[in-house]
Amino acid sequence: MVGQRVRTRFAPSPTGYLHVGGLRTALYNYLFAKKLHGEFIIRIEDTDQSRKVEDAQKNLIKTLEWAGIVADESPEKGGNYGPYVQSERLDIYDKYCKQLLSDQHAYYCFSTHEELEENRQLQIKQGLQPKYNRKWLPEEMGGTIPAGLIKKKLDEGEPYVIRMKVPDYVSVWFEDIIRGPVEFDSATIDDQVLMKSDGFPTYHFASVIDDHFMEFTHIIRGEEWLSSMPKHLLLYEFFGWEAPKVAHLPLLLNPDRSKLSKRQGDVAVEDYIRKGYSADAIVNFVAMLGWNEGEGSEQEVYSMEQLIEKFSLERVGKAGAVFNIDKLNWLEKQYIKNRPTEKLVEVIKPILKAELEQKKSLMPLEMITSEAYLEKVIALMRERVGFEHEFVTFSSYFYFEPETYDGEAIKKRWSVDTNDLLREFVELLESLDEFSADNIETQLKEFVAPKGLKAAALIHPLRVVTSGVSFGPSLYHMLEVLGKETVLRRIQAGIEKITFPV
Repeated sequence: MVGQRVRTRFAPSPTGYLHVGGLRTALYNYLFAKKLHGEFIIRIEDTDQSRKVEDAQKNLIKTLEWAGIVADESPEKGGNYGPYVQSERLDIYDKYCKQLLSDQHAYYCFSTHEELEENRQLQIKQGLQPKYNRKWLPEEMGGTIPAGLIKKKLDEGEPYVIRMKVPDYVSVWFEDIIRGPVEFDSATIDDQVLMKSDGFPTYHFASVIDDHFMEFTHIIRGEEWLSSMPKHLLLYEFFGWEAPKVAHLPLLLNPDRSKLSKRQGDVAVEDYIRKGYSADAIVNFVAMLGWNEGEGSEQEVYSMEQLIEKFSLERVGKAGAVFNIDKLNWLEKQYIKNRPTEKLVEVIKPILKAELEQKKSLMPLEMITSEAYLEKVIALMRERVGFEHEFVTFSSYFYFEPETYDGEAIKKRWSVDTNDLLREFVELLESLDEFSADNIETQLKEFVAPKGLKAAALIHPLRVVTSGVSFGPSLYHMLEVLGKETVLRRIQAGIEKITFPV
């Protein structure tokens, strides 16, 4: 492995959505490989055919690419180490399983599910760690079963699995890049199943075979696989192969520090995509779930290029990382504030088009769909929206007439004279040659002053009749963007629909 080009992998099972923990694992593998000018590979582990979900493989890769994590080799892209789907590599596993049987590192097991469960419950009752009791370990491997009985069972077509024989009285030690030295006593390691009765390998067996032949230099995965490491290392030893370096990532936790689960919120990346989170914010957020740049750095917003430059496994902590949705929301806002206007326009246009297919606008379509108009909306709303789609959904009054009016605002802001004030002010607005924010503000203040009123007496009603809501950007700039014709039309409509007292 010395001098070998760095190769890392993400190896999901096609069982459904991409978990945010899976995204983090993929991201860390990607960042590590790219920083060291290596290769990142996607392999699909589908040996559990009962859990396979239609189109899951395609959706997993699509979601990763949405996040900017593009593999150098994958089932779709191909490469020199394929196939990259485990169900297409069964002949390889069969070959090396036969080698383990021949070398007496594995044996046939004919125990039924009922026998295994009975033995498991008995060990639990005795306060022991549940392990296979080696009932079918052959005589030549230190067991009690004669070779003839095993041959007879095989000839009769009796269902079986193939188990690895864990050596007795040995210690399995390895150096974890994140956790340091880790040691396991073989007495705690079960004789794991290598090949299932359906002819498919288990995860433990297939992943070791594939990791070796695909020449991965580093295995970066979740903490939940830490206890599997000694089983994998024993297989490397049996085959005489050099094991890759390993790093086990900390768990993702809910705010109450329980393991992240759907019971307390969304865990699928697709859920966050549907809600409108951007790839930039998601990737930035997930990168910091366990990793930090180090002391002295106050940076919190990173581009993918910066993450590649600064990432290191040595800066990944051992402790569980809390999934703080408030931090994700904050990051999303930072990206919106700093994203180039032209990129936001690109995002807004298709969202607005979809809305216009559902709702009719009284405003000129060529105006509200123009880049110039959308740039004005962005300038006013950039600090107020939490998601890119809210430039349309949260700001609908820039494109559509108000369908309702804020009842609480009307109760609070309207008086018996409000509609009359609005009618009178409409006449003033109609006479304006320059319909600009500054001019509207000047005219409004000059209009209310002789009446002994404060500007607020007209500002709040104007906002409600023109937008339908009681909050938003600068009223004067909003009116300027909407334009004279739209503003006059909406004020007239509001006067007709809003009566006092409410």
